[in-house]
Amino acid sequence: MDDARITLLDSGLEPPLEGGSLPSPFDELGPSPLARQAAEVLQRELREGWVAPGVPTAPLEGHEGGKMFGVLVVRLPEGRLGFLRAFSGMLAGRWDVEGYVPPLFDREARASLEPEGEATVKALFARAEAMRASPELLSLRAEHEEQSARHAAELAALRERHEVRRKQRHARRAELTEAASKGVQPMSGDGTASARVARPEGAAESPALRDEAHERREHASTSPEPRTSGRPEHQGAVGTPDMTASLRADEAHARPERISTPLGPPIPRPAESPREGATPEAATLRASLHALDQESRGDKAERRRLEATHASERSSLEPKLLRLERRLRALDRLRHMVSRAVMRRIHDTYVVTNARGERRLLRNLYERAQPPSGAADCAAPKLLGYAWAHGLRPVALAEFWWGAPPSSGGRVTGAYYAACRDKCGPLLPFMLEGLRLAPPRTFTPPPTTPGALSILFEDRWLVVIAKPHGLLSVPGREASLSDSVLTRLQARFPDATGPLLVHRLDLDTSGLLVAALDARTHSALQRQFVHREVHKRYVAWVDGNVTGEQGRIDFPMRVDLDDRPRQIHDPIHGKPAVTEWRALERRGDRTRVAFFPLTGRTHQLRVHAAHPLGLGAPIVGDRLYGRDGERLMLHAESLTLLHPGTGERVTFDCPAPF
Repeated sequence: MDDARITLLDSGLEPPLEGGSLPSPFDELGPSPLARQAAEVLQRELREGWVAPGVPTAPLEGHEGGKMFGVLVVRLPEGRLGFLRAFSGMLAGRWDVEGYVPPLFDREARASLEPEGEATVKALFARAEAMRASPELLSLRAEHEEQSARHAAELAALRERHEVRRKQRHARRAELTEAASKGVQPMSGDGTASARVARPEGAAESPALRDEAHERREHASTSPEPRTSGRPEHQGAVGTPDMTASLRADEAHARPERISTPLGPPIPRPAESPREGATPEAATLRASLHALDQESRGDKAERRRLEATHASERSSLEPKLLRLERRLRALDRLRHMVSRAVMRRIHDTYVVTNARGERRLLRNLYERAQPPSGAADCAAPKLLGYAWAHGLRPVALAEFWWGAPPSSGGRVTGAYYAACRDKCGPLLPFMLEGLRLAPPRTFTPPPTTPGALSILFEDRWLVVIAKPHGLLSVPGREASLSDSVLTRLQARFPDATGPLLVHRLDLDTSGLLVAALDARTHSALQRQFVHREVHKRYVAWVDGNVTGEQGRIDFPMRVDLDDRPRQIHDPIHGKPAVTEWRALERRGDRTRVAFFPLTGRTHQLRVHAAHPLGLGAPIVGDRLYGRDGERLMLHAESLTLLHPGTGERVTFDCPAPF
């Protein structure tokens, strides 16, 4: 068969006999030896700096990052073996590159849709951007921001002044009522003598109670926050409506010889003549308290005036701003609607075929007919689509990453990865219908790890264990994965109470683990971990020559929802993750590094080592973030904590076995 896209494969490896199973593209344990051999041919070409004639690999190392490449080993009609090659999406702005299979979509149909659709979307985007950058909108936004800040500052300043005046009134009321209770004639606010009312000792009302009740009524609506008091309110205080009514009754009748108040025993009334009315002292007292009440009401009125002024200023600005903001949001919504409509029409240019020759529209393979962006543009769908169109029988498939890692991390040049679940999960099973497909292999820990549990320290409170790599910290979900550090501890310490293990290590990580033999010790140790009072030191070999001698890695992480249990960098939804590090030794293209984690996120050290924002060098043997190996070269070698039983600061060490 004469096809420039097929590279003949001269291999001593034989594929399965006719009717054998095709390895699953979702196999987590890597491609078959035959697929690896084909991939190595392509990788040798990429190492020379060329994707294809005239297409260099240099852009793959730039800020846009690398790309997934794929190879599909096929059996030709004459029985020989060859392989096809593909890349995900576009390369150097092109769908077609010499030697690589073409995309799946119908070119003529897409050519009739894409230019017009893209032009419409771009025009709407340009209109929205022009409005977003318009001088009118920018000026209104800046003015509104300045106005809001000024209003907040003016209101805060007014509240502060009112609070100072409220305290001054409170002190003045206390002075007036205390002087009245002692029969002293204090000075009024204008320098004249204030009222003098004689009261028996112990019969005076509490100034604090009277002032608090008064201020609560006068300032409830003007105070920045509701005011509360643990003391009961009392009626009949000097200056309150009850007391005013009492004084008025006093003036009208002048018959009772004693005045009864709710706060004390009857108070002798000062001698006065019924014809003269109230005493001058009582009138002066009422006048002074009334003046204070008027000041309080004045503050409230002043706040109302300021709020009215602010509302008037806002009413002249906010409607203009809101009108422009609504127009901008409407343009954005229209652009999204048009974009979705264009994408639906573009998706319908993809006609997907399976091994039986059955055809299906791309949108029909996804829930709610909404394929994710880039669906069917991955390497694997392109390869299978070309094979079915040209009568080629797939034998083995491999996909690998080449170039700089993506912004989220988790990809290393030359490392093999299973097909993605979000884009290819619904698509590839249909394309492979009609073939015998081997079930995908997933990584599973060994059911048992040989050797007894190594205990480095033990007392009545806690136990320190040296965990070997390959042993789970806690049992797995499957019954066959019951062997773990926890189950071995439970067997050795049957009388222990509480959860035992205070923290965990990954299956692939070896080193120190701490367990508590009672619930109180467990809680005390866990608090130390939560409050970062435990000093931890890990040692690792990383695959690369690390730049610098020490540093600090700080970027947020979260789980990759489409590829669990991998963790990715996410500056928006991620949780804080901080690690300090120091280079210890350099040997060839590897670096020995000490890690000091300040937080405890899942896979934190592995991601911080592999990600370009970290060391940019995955830990040797990391099957998730680097390249698989004999073991993960990561070991927890030192642990310092406060012993809950003795109160001493203790350190435990366990040298790395590598």
